[in-house]
Order: sequence, then structure tokens, then C-alpha cells
Amino acid sequence: MVPKAKAQETGKKQELIRLSLQACLIAKDAVRNLADALSNGSAMAFLAVNDCEKELDEIDQYIDEHIAEAILNASALEVRELLACLKFTIDLERIGDLVHDIVVRLRTRGESVPPPDLKDLVQMTLVLEQMLDRTYGAYCTRDAEAALAILKTDADIDRLRNSVFLRHVGSGEDGTSASIDVLMMTQSLERAGDHAKNLAEEVCHLTEGHSLRHLLDRDKEDEDTSLTLAMKGRSPRMRAKAFRRP
Repeated sequence: MVPKAKAQETGKKQELIRLSLQACLIAKDAVRNLADALSNGSAMAFLAVNDCEKELDEIDQYIDEHIAEAILNASALEVRELLACLKFTIDLERIGDLVHDIVVRLRTRGESVPPPDLKDLVQMTLVLEQMLDRTYGAYCTRDAEAALAILKTDADIDRLRNSVFLRHVGSGEDGTSASIDVLMMTQSLERAGDHAKNLAEEVCHLTEGHSLRHLLDRDKEDEDTSLTLAMKGRSPRMRAKAFRRP
């Protein structure tokens, strides 16, 4: 391969990796604006989330169109990095979609979110933003230990989701449209947290060369089982016990 062609290929690979890092910052910005939209009902925050979602879509499409060519003559290490770049962008684009869905639901609501739910939703966005910020740093520095610490943070989002779900299911309001809105927003944030966890897993895989997904999936199943048992419990005490962590 002539030096000029090789330099062009290297430049393309670096561009794709740079775009995946940029996507991480855009997703974090979307989550920050979601917190503003929840707390203050800011019209500018709604518009900012919409812009972030469009930028993430464009980056996802660009990487999807160019990744195969970049991989074609790449080394084994470069292939691993490019595949991580692709997976990163897919999860970040999905986070953008979920955050956008929440702000659309907020704008179409005819009433404000109840204070206890609002507090938990805002806290979920703050945890999610922190996960994305720390993931960006771990990805830039290839820091597996930092990525592992991020994985533990996802449990905070799960606990907040459980709190909202139990509040509504236990109160018997789960059939009202207002309650459904809150539950759907909560579920979207929880799913966004799962995608953020995927990012941290990918940093571990990129750095260490093996996946943690199967072990973490078993932990997630245990958490979901606890939620199901708590929802079926007759007494608040039974529900609290189901969520008590060792």
C-alpha cells in the first residue's frame, strides 16, 4: 500500500474514533438538558435535546456507512478499536432517542410531574450524566478500572426506578394516564442507564480483551426478579425486604 493511501486510511479510522467520542459528549449534553427540562420546564432545554438527538443520528449514520471500509485493511488491534467505536455509537444514539422520547412526553403532559417522582427522575438523570462523563474519560484513557466503577453506578438508577414503580403500583394509580407517563419516563431512563452500562462494558472489553456482559446480565436478572416480587407483595415491609441489598 502506498504511503498516501495508508495515511488516508489511518485518518479515516481516527476520524471515526473521534466521532464516537464526540457522540459521548453530545449524549451527556442531552441528559444535562433533560434534567433542566424536568426541573424548570425550560423551552431551550427541549430544543437542545432535540438538536442533540439529530446530531447523534447523523454520527451514527456516518459511522455505519464508513466502518466497513475502515476495517478492511485494519490490524487486529485497530479492528477491535473500530468495533468498539461502532458499538459505542449505537448505544449513544439509543440514549439520545430515549432522552428525546422523555422530553416529548413532558411537553405533551397536561400536568406537572408530582414532586416525589420529579425528585427521583432528576436524580436518575444526574446519575446517568455522571456515567456518561466517566465513560468518556475511561474510553479516552483506556482505563478498565474506571469502567468497572461505572458499572456499579447503574444499580443506583435501578433503585430509583424501583422506588418510582413501587410508589405508583402500591398507590393503585398505575392505570391513570398521568401515572403511566411517569412510569414510561422512568423506564426510559432506566434503559438509558443500561446503554450507558454497555459503554462501560465495551471499554473493559477493548482494554482487557474479554467481555463482562454475561456475568452482569445475571446480576440484572436478579434485580428485576426482586422488583417483580416486591410488586406482588401485600405489605410495604415485604417490598422493602425484597430490595434490601447485602
